Amino acid sequence: MAINLASKYSSRVAKAFSLRSFLNGRTSNAYDFDGVRSIKVFTPITVDEVDYERSGTSRYGVPTDMQDSVQEMILTQDKSFSLIIDKGDNTSQMMIKNASDMVLLQLEEKTVPNADKYAFSQFVKNAGTVHGIGAKPTKDTIAEAIMEACQVLDDKGVPDGSARTLFATAEMCKLIKLAPEFIGIDKLGIKALSKGQIGEISGMQVVKVPTSYLPQNCYFLITYRESILFPYKLKDTKIHTDPPGISGALIEGRHYYDAFVLGAKADGVYAAVLATEKLETPSINIDDTTATITCSGAEVIKYTTDGTDPRYSMSAKIYSASAAVEHGDTVKAVGYADGKFTSDVSEKKQ
Repeated sequence: MAINLASKYSSRVAKAFSLRSFLNGRTSNAYDFDGVRSIKVFTPITVDEVDYERSGTSRYGVPTDMQDSVQEMILTQDKSFSLIIDKGDNTSQMMIKNASDMVLLQLEEKTVPNADKYAFSQFVKNAGTVHGIGAKPTKDTIAEAIMEACQVLDDKGVPDGSARTLFATAEMCKLIKLAPEFIGIDKLGIKALSKGQIGEISGMQVVKVPTSYLPQNCYFLITYRESILFPYKLKDTKIHTDPPGISGALIEGRHYYDAFVLGAKADGVYAAVLATEKLETPSINIDDTTATITCSGAEVIKYTTDGTDPRYSMSAKIYSASAAVEHGDTVKAVGYADGKFTSDVSEKKQ
């Protein structure tokens, strides 16, 4: 007999996810992955304005076909687990109860934390702004670092308020509480309303996460809710009682998900990292119809020639020896390496 927790224990399983995930309710749900493993998001590319000419046949400027930047988001995380709880001297009824408890324990200790950690790593890797800080913040510098981040988001037109979340390690949260600028001003001592939330700064939720949840040398991450996606397509967990060959319960689970930064709203994601662990901005040299791209320390360089952002564009290519370009092309490049933070995007027009 198999008991599908999606029906019998669905409320307990859902509660386990919602109470234990730091990202619950803090990501966009604007895109539907039901029935598909990938979606494409089309973002129209606007053009610069020009001065109106009072004579001639092209008074509004040269007409240009509107182009699209296409971002394809493919689910890659397909995880599973399998556990046996031997019946031993337990009764059949107790076995079912214990098996249910063990499912919740598995979700609490492995499934949800692993998914959250993966999501945070993707948000940091693909943040619209990866800002390098010269040294680890102190109680005397943490306020300036956070306010600088807020200024960057403000200048880029990212809506403020509760739709923004500051995810900070326990160490950084301690420094925030000790910072003279915040003591007695912001509501850092309010009762937590949801997982990890310890208060607010400038209307922005402050969420304390374990140090292991953020990549090493990432001090804090600010996200705007509509800028990040954490689609969880499949949460399938079952208990099999006395299946062939087993005296007891067999627990099986499968979880299919991924995490993305939406390119069109990437400015709403800001990661503060140690500057020395961030890759240098790629160098682009163009000679007639050939572009040469270098990025010290990068294991992978992505580039585009159509002016779209290589971090999110479906037209991005992996750089090898050289890149072919045509007159008028705009080359953009970004560098990646395991254990290093993503470089800034460089740009050069042919």
